[in-house]
Amino acid sequence: MPKNTILLTGSSGMVGQNLLEHADISSYDILSPRSNELDLRDFEKVENYLLKYKPEMIIHAAGKVGGIQANLREPVNFLVDNLDMGRNIVMGAYKSGIKKLMNIGSSCMYPANISEPLKEDMLMTGKFEETNEGYSIAKLATARLCEYVSREDSSFIYKTLIPCNLYGKFDKFKVDYSHLVAAVIHKIHLAKKNHANEVEVWGDGMARREFMYAGDLADALIWSINNFDELPKYMNIGLGVDITIDEYYKRVAKVIGFTGTLTHDKTMPVGMIRKVVNTDIQTKLGWYPKTSLEVGLQKTYEFYLNEIAK
Repeated sequence: MPKNTILLTGSSGMVGQNLLEHADISSYDILSPRSNELDLRDFEKVENYLLKYKPEMIIHAAGKVGGIQANLREPVNFLVDNLDMGRNIVMGAYKSGIKKLMNIGSSCMYPANISEPLKEDMLMTGKFEETNEGYSIAKLATARLCEYVSREDSSFIYKTLIPCNLYGKFDKFKVDYSHLVAAVIHKIHLAKKNHANEVEVWGDGMARREFMYAGDLADALIWSINNFDELPKYMNIGLGVDITIDEYYKRVAKVIGFTGTLTHDKTMPVGMIRKVVNTDIQTKLGWYPKTSLEVGLQKTYEFYLNEIAK
């Protein structure tokens, strides 16, 4: 029996590489072009690629991503690149007659400064966090476009998964571009290597964040492929629990063996005070993450030592 063909965008990113590494991915025939093979910012190239290969499903995991520093430094690129990629892949799929598309959104799509767990019906109910506004606008626009396509023609089933923050293998570990956990691993590794006695934390360290191991998101994607028809138009994927930024630093320090102290620069931006997603829908449908923070950090640090710090 022939395998279903799935186009995976963003195959060189953290989400894409973890999905390609998943044990069950071999059940599908995966198209995984790199950006130099398929530039998602060029609609004509996208449409021609889809007409040529005709995948049964698209998983749109591509995007320009980065932490607070990168978003503040390059807001134009974060808005335009992500908007172009999302629009082109969704409209290319629509015009090419591809009936199933799984769009990977972001918890940045939710309004800022909400202390309770973020539910899917909170989308478009408030202002974005300023430090990544451009990225958020682009991701939300793509998600809404998926909804509009399905609304106009119900034979097109386009859905959006909204992961919480991620860390893990294949992450970016440069402080200027990385998300929190990868940046902390890099900073504390260098502090230990250079025999430093302290590591600086932006803000007071009390902001709360939810970070899930990227290998668990890959597992959620495999599960979602197999249960695609049961998925709602929007669904969070996450842990449903959060800890403080200081606690992430302490957990990473324990894994690395750093025994110095933390200092705080309260003049630096920290983003939202709290961001954690509500996971009621994923739990009701039967998926839950399996990797503890301790195990995930250990696997991520091993990857960092073998691939980045060598």
